[in-house]
Amino acid sequence: MSDNPSDFDPESPEEREIAGEVAGERGDFLSLMGHAYRGEMGRTTSWRTRIDRTTNWAVVLTATLLTWAFSGESRPHYILIIGIVMVSVFLGIESRRYRVYDIWRSRVRLIEENVFANALDPDGVEQSNWRELLSGDFRDPTMKIPVVEAVSRRLRRVYFALISVLIVAWLVRLTVFATTSTGLLGTATVGQVPGQFVLGTIGVYYLTVLILTFWPDRRQAKGELQAESESEEWK
Repeated sequence: MSDNPSDFDPESPEEREIAGEVAGERGDFLSLMGHAYRGEMGRTTSWRTRIDRTTNWAVVLTATLLTWAFSGESRPHYILIIGIVMVSVFLGIESRRYRVYDIWRSRVRLIEENVFANALDPDGVEQSNWRELLSGDFRDPTMKIPVVEAVSRRLRRVYFALISVLIVAWLVRLTVFATTSTGLLGTATVGQVPGQFVLGTIGVYYLTVLILTFWPDRRQAKGELQAESESEEWK
């Protein structure tokens, strides 16, 4: 390899394999890992911001609809049902963002566990094949948690509370403005849709939300702060 910059050929076999030489030099490799860590932290922070932005939209929407729905007797109750639908849409968007966010977060945790933690307290790496794992993920990034788990986690963190508040507010709205002539079922009617169907649909929806929120399967998401009772599991 020539030291003359004018002779540099990025397409030559030697230059294409330059990273392989770095992997064999301890100092160069550790320097490269530092750059890789900063890059993955940047990605993680960016996607964390996207998740927070969706959460903010959902919270603002919920607060706005609650204020408007109880501001007068003439306000239709189904505006809160529309709010439930919109919050569910935000939940879907945020769950997808969470799955992408977990790609970069898992890389950060892999480096922290096996490089930085062991540098601070040399007690052995957590995963002896961490370089192979990280290399494979760089070459073929994949989402590491299923959709159901992502939805469950976002429900548990934020959306279960928002949906519960909207449903309770909707039931209160029906009860407060129900009349003796129409009753609760009559008040719950939306257009030509009977109140029984509306109440049944909301009931089934909320039961599904409860099941997803407290999904009992072992978690696959990695790197999130965990409760003491889950200290043996990755959240």
